[in-house]
Formats: sequence, structure tokens, C-alpha cells
Amino acid sequence: MKPSGSQVVFAINAKVSSRQLNWLFSESWPHHQERDFRALLRRNLLAVCAYDGSQLIGFVNVAWDGGAHAFLLDTTIHPEWRRRGIGRELVERATAAVRERGLQWLHVDYEPHLAPFYARCGFRSTAAGLIRL
Repeated sequence: MKPSGSQVVFAINAKVSSRQLNWLFSESWPHHQERDFRALLRRNLLAVCAYDGSQLIGFVNVAWDGGAHAFLLDTTIHPEWRRRGIGRELVERATAAVRERGLQWLHVDYEPHLAPFYARCGFRSTAAGLIRL
């Protein structure tokens, strides 16, 4: 898929299907296994999508603890659309939407090579713990 040259459109809580997400994730992540995203989308706080026309080219999910904390998950940009500011725009829109909902904290976990990206998005490093299950 080549970028069409059209303007990227961003949408919060757009109707996005498992088919669209599986396509984006399989194009973006080599080891993605197809899954049903409906439960995730029903339980999240919000999702932000990026589109080129009707084609989903970017996605970020925000989970919520029901209180003051939200969690940024699955930031994904189609490989042919990377390094154009779309990921940063997705994260900034998600951050603004979480702030508008009155939450106090937005968390994100990431691999070390993504630290500069998330720092540009305003995140600061903190100590955290993780158990791989």
C-alpha cells in the first residue's frame, strides 16, 4: 500500500473492525496472530485511528483502570506511513482525550528503542515493574 497523497484523517472512537485491525497489525508487526478485537474495543476508554481515505493506517488504544489512570497500548502505524508524525499525532490526540475526561495519569510501556519517540510525545521515564506471564 502506497500513501495516496491524501490528507490523513484522525478519529476518536471510530467504528473499526477486527478485520481492519488485523490487517494493520499484520502489516506492522511480523509475529502478529489474527484475533478478535471486539472485546478489547468494548472495554477500552477510547481508541484513536488514522485513515488514508477509508484505509486504516494508524491506531492507538487507551485502557482505563476506572479511576485516575489510563494506559496507552498498541501504538501502531503502517510501515509505509511511518516517520511522518502520524504516531505522534495519535498519541497527542489520545493524551488530550484522556485529559478531557478528567484522568490524572497516562502510562505507557515501551521497548528501549522507542524511548525517544515517547519522550517527544511528552512521556518521562519512571521505574516500573513487569512480570511476563
